[in-house]
Amino acid sequence: MSAYKQFLSSDVISTPFVVNKGFTFNGAAAMTASNAGVDRFLGKNITGSLNNLGPTTGQISTQYQSLIYNSVKHLYYSNFLTSSYGDSINRQYIIPGENEAGDVLVGAIHNPNFENYPQTSLSFPKIFPTGSDNIIGVISIPKKLFGEQILPESFKLTSGSITLYDDGEGNIFDPQGDLVGNIIYSHGLVILSVDSQSIGSTSVYDTAIYDTNTYGDDDGTSVLNFITDSNVTCSFSSSLTLFETQYKCTISENEFNLSLNPSLSQKINNNIVVYDYTTGSFFAPYITTVGLYNEDQELLAVGKLAQPVPTSTLTDMHIIINLDM
Repeated sequence: MSAYKQFLSSDVISTPFVVNKGFTFNGAAAMTASNAGVDRFLGKNITGSLNNLGPTTGQISTQYQSLIYNSVKHLYYSNFLTSSYGDSINRQYIIPGENEAGDVLVGAIHNPNFENYPQTSLSFPKIFPTGSDNIIGVISIPKKLFGEQILPESFKLTSGSITLYDDGEGNIFDPQGDLVGNIIYSHGLVILSVDSQSIGSTSVYDTAIYDTNTYGDDDGTSVLNFITDSNVTCSFSSSLTLFETQYKCTISENEFNLSLNPSLSQKINNNIVVYDYTTGSFFAPYITTVGLYNEDQELLAVGKLAQPVPTSTLTDMHIIINLDM
C-alpha cells in the first residue's frame, strides 16, 4: 500500500551539467558502420550548365559534388569570398524615394551579409577555393554522435603519418601549423580545402600562405587522402547537456506514522483487528521505496532506499532523490 504527498515548487531543483564522450573510428569501415554513420564527401566547383550536376560522392549517402560545394560555400564562406576575415564586405542598400537611382543600388554597409556560423569571436582567415574545378572535402558527423557539439580541441583526423587537428577556435591545421580547413562544432562538419591540381601546385594558393607542405608532403600524400583513404582514423569528443533533477521528499513528524500494510491485521468474527504490537507507542512503519507520480497518479520513477528506514515521531525527515535526464 502507498501514501501520497504532493511536492512543493521549492522541493524540486533542476541543475544542468555537461558531459563528454570520446569516439575513435579506425578505418573507413568503422566510420561508415551503422552505429557510427560518419560520412565523407567531395565538393567540386563545376562550372557550366546547371543541368550537368556532375559526379556523385559519399560513402553512406549519395550527393552531387557540385551541390556539396555550393552548399558549403553559401552556409559557411559567403562572407569571406572577398575578404578572408569577413568584416569588410560592402552590402548595398536602397531607400525607396530617397537614394533610389533606377536599378543602381547606392550606399554601403560594412557588415557581413549572412550568418556563416563563426566558431570564435577572434579574427581568423577562412580561405575558400573558388577556381574552376577546385575541390573541397567535407566530413559529416551525425548528431547522434556529437550531441550538441563537437568538443573543441578534440577532433583529430589521421591519414598515413599526417594528423590534422582543430585548434578550439574552428580551424583545422596540419602538423606544420598550416591552415587546411575549418570545423563547425555545432553542426558536426569538418571542411577541408583541397587543391584539385597536382601535389605542390601553387596555381590556386600562393606559397606565402599555403606552402607545398600544406597540400602535400615529399611522399606525395595529399589532403585529398583524408576524404578518399580507407585507412583514415577519426577521433573526437561529443558534448551534451544533461539535467539532474533533485526531489526533496519531506516527511513531517506527524506524517506516515501509520502503516497501510494489510498483513498487520487479522480477521476475527468478520471484524478486522490489528495486531497488538502495532498499537504500541514504539511502533513505527519503515520506508523502503519512494515513487514519483504525475498528476494522474501514474508511476514515473522508483527510488529504492539502501536499507529500510523507520519514520520518526520526533523530527522531520528528508529523503533526497536525484534523477538524471
